Amino acid sequence: MTAYLITSVSVVGAAPTDLLIRDGVVAAVGPGLTAPDATVVDGTGLVALPGLVDLHTHLREPGREDAETVESGSRAAALGGYTAVCAMANTSPVADTAGVVEQVWRLGREAGLVDVQPIGAVTVGLAGERLAELGAMADSAARVRIFSDDGHCVADPKLMRRALEYVKAFDGIIAQHAEEPRLTEGAQMHEGEVSTRLGLIGWPAVAEEAIIARDVLLAEHVGGRLHVCHVSTAGSVEVLRQAKARGVRVTAEVTPHHLLLTDVKAETYDPVFKVNPPLRTAADITALRAALADGVIDVIATDHAPHAVEDKECEWAYARPGMLGLETALSIALDVLGPEWDLIAERMSRTPARIAGLTGHGVDPAPGVPANLTLIDPAARRTIEPAELASRSRNTPYARMTLPGRIVATFLRGEPTVLDGKAVK
Repeated sequence: MTAYLITSVSVVGAAPTDLLIRDGVVAAVGPGLTAPDATVVDGTGLVALPGLVDLHTHLREPGREDAETVESGSRAAALGGYTAVCAMANTSPVADTAGVVEQVWRLGREAGLVDVQPIGAVTVGLAGERLAELGAMADSAARVRIFSDDGHCVADPKLMRRALEYVKAFDGIIAQHAEEPRLTEGAQMHEGEVSTRLGLIGWPAVAEEAIIARDVLLAEHVGGRLHVCHVSTAGSVEVLRQAKARGVRVTAEVTPHHLLLTDVKAETYDPVFKVNPPLRTAADITALRAALADGVIDVIATDHAPHAVEDKECEWAYARPGMLGLETALSIALDVLGPEWDLIAERMSRTPARIAGLTGHGVDPAPGVPANLTLIDPAARRTIEPAELASRSRNTPYARMTLPGRIVATFLRGEPTVLDGKAVK
């Protein structure tokens, strides 16, 4: 295993120092380090963060390898500064059995670019009718701890209660896609002034807020752990704020695109801006950013959702919802939050690792800890070119946008997966 000496690097925004990586761990931190056998990485002007962790990634394999594979998605993640991702269950077949989650887990190990932690389905086939094999998935080699029907809401309150109760046995988490389906039938975008003007069926904010309100009450009643996926409205923030004040065991995530883009983008009728939940208003963005800063929202999660060309480059009404996110998330966070390195590390690494139970991830570089880290050049600016992305898909909403920051290197247990901004393998 090669040793690496990173010189003059700022660790989570602190004064420049040196980092020595040896045998998969951070061997030493301090100025003036020497290691004749180590490969030197010049860290001047760079910031070292604990490797990013994504709680919400769609890798599409098995079933839709034309859009993404575990390997291609892992490469995109590494190039985005990630060392671990949680892979959602809406594959084909659905990851609702121990066999499927173990398949995804093994594919991640074979790729060796990031740690891929499968998320299991809550219900069989995501159909919302009966619980999937939660215990078997938890006991599998993949050690599943988070379960979600993402893309579908667990709309039946009785079933949701049972799921929250069941996973308490192994301290599991139910991650809810908060969408009351009877309020969003036929919806094409956020319900508001823009949808009215465009004549598109709107998705009301209350469809999200009502499910979150119901589920925090259920979680409070049974003492279960609830995680709310892709929060998108100011009303949802207030429901979460009140629930946390009461001590409910609830965490929440927001996506980069919900922190930056508004429903005005729908005026272009470009399906790249069609997403679930939809882009909301500027007022919602303001509330989401404030909630992220004060901890009501715990995590930035990408909801990386690759789609094949035929599923996205078509009429708005027929386009599949979803956007790429892994390779641009840290740049969006830097653009939205500024160089608040401790906050970025907390929301994109430490907290998601803690929620997912990923030991060895989300730990700031320090002597003796696993060398899972990323180096970013905050002064660099890059223009996003879809053809240059590692993902098999091209549905990025940031095409030809110039964003701050560039990932220079990513290390997974001391081995580089990215060096000089390029994937190592």
